[in-house]
Amino acid sequence: MTSRTPRPSRAERKYRTATAFQRRINPVLRRLPLQTVLETTGRVSGLPRRTPVGGRRIGGSFWLVSEFGERSQYVRNIQADPRVRVRLRGRWHTGTAHLLPDDDPVARLRALPRFNSAAVRAFGAGLLTVRVDLDD
Repeated sequence: MTSRTPRPSRAERKYRTATAFQRRINPVLRRLPLQTVLETTGRVSGLPRRTPVGGRRIGGSFWLVSEFGERSQYVRNIQADPRVRVRLRGRWHTGTAHLLPDDDPVARLRALPRFNSAAVRAFGAGLLTVRVDLDD
């Protein structure tokens, strides 16, 4: 009798592909001065963790959609410590992040930048809305 390893689900394949790509491109993107970056505190290391994100400031809040929901490392960091910083147009803003599982992330993406929203819809699985209430 042969033992077969089950094939990963479509969502799992998307996750693996996207994270492999992001491991290569994120170090470059987060160095670009005008790239929007979310800085969380590592839940294990306590070190700052910077992740390039797409989103939009609306009033006193910054909105984004996590393409892999609670599987995203920055979402796990937010769960451990919601105090974050967001770099918008080259300027850092402090704030408190809120995970909004009851929000409709697909509808939310319509109000966010088009290019990033299209990528999140195409590659994401388990979308989750995140709102950062900015202090300044």
